[in-house]
Amino acid sequence: MQVYLVAFTIALAVAYFITPHIKNLAIKAGAMDKPDARKVHTKPVPRMGGLAIYLGFVLAVLASVYVNNEILGLLLGGTVILIVGVIDDLKQMSPKVKLLGQILAALVLVMFNIRIEWLTNPFGDMIYLQYLSVPITVLWVVGLTNTINLIDGLDGLAAGVSTIASFTILLVALQQNFWLVAILTAALAGSALGFLQHNFSPAKIFMGDTGSMFLGFMLAAVSILGTVKSAATIALIVPIVALGLPIMDTAFAIIRRYSSGRPIFKPDKGHLHHRLLAMGLSQKQAVLLMYVISGCLGLSAIMLNEVNNGYGVLIVVALVGVAFLGAKKIGVLKDAGSVKSH
Repeated sequence: MQVYLVAFTIALAVAYFITPHIKNLAIKAGAMDKPDARKVHTKPVPRMGGLAIYLGFVLAVLASVYVNNEILGLLLGGTVILIVGVIDDLKQMSPKVKLLGQILAALVLVMFNIRIEWLTNPFGDMIYLQYLSVPITVLWVVGLTNTINLIDGLDGLAAGVSTIASFTILLVALQQNFWLVAILTAALAGSALGFLQHNFSPAKIFMGDTGSMFLGFMLAAVSILGTVKSAATIALIVPIVALGLPIMDTAFAIIRRYSSGRPIFKPDKGHLHHRLLAMGLSQKQAVLLMYVISGCLGLSAIMLNEVNNGYGVLIVVALVGVAFLGAKKIGVLKDAGSVKSH
């Protein structure tokens, strides 16, 4: 059996079987997600389910690969972001303190030399980042960490989108024989999918910031490992397209809040899933539709790996254009009012 299949199976089993125990732990610890004006659920639900995702991933990785400097840095950084998430799930942090925790976790990766050191110009030679390597790496990691965090608004949404994105990067890694990236994304997909069995509507437990930030962080970090193995821009473009749904939703939220004069970090009810619910879709229908969109973006990301740079640029431009037209049509760019709770 291929090692990545072993990693996937271990992560899936661990996350699935340990989640009920994490649920009981969350209830005892008082980590409960209470309903409010912005949230969809109507009764308190235990959160902090990301602990199950973390344990599934870590155990699968330890059982599947040799722990070298890169893997150690990856696991330590992931543990830091997990701690930040656990604290936030138990007692909500201010956005600034949470951001500092995310930056610290990203800097752990940099300390272990997991960083973006170069990019490939689609129309020319490689661009060596030199002194910009550290800030761009931190920006990349913090950015992706928050995109998954922000899309975690419906039962099963963040777990499902992360699973699809992980499978997408896994398939591209197999195409390019990046075995380490393949094993890591297989473990990530398995842990997210194992947790999803308990998280799909009606959810018995939420992943909380513990899970959403960990998934975003790991997807960002594993993508950086892809750049270490290849000078191709595709190593970063693939996860951007695969995670196109949460990335564009986050971008639209920033545009929407800025244009209406609201603080960028102040939550509102203008996200894509809020708009789909307002259009009359049920929670399950909205989540399944967003799975389909994520799947289509995943296929587009795989296509990017098979075409030359010129066609790749055209595909990305077309995807962005379609996204903006769709967002304008359903009102994602319009101000929906802000609420106090995150």
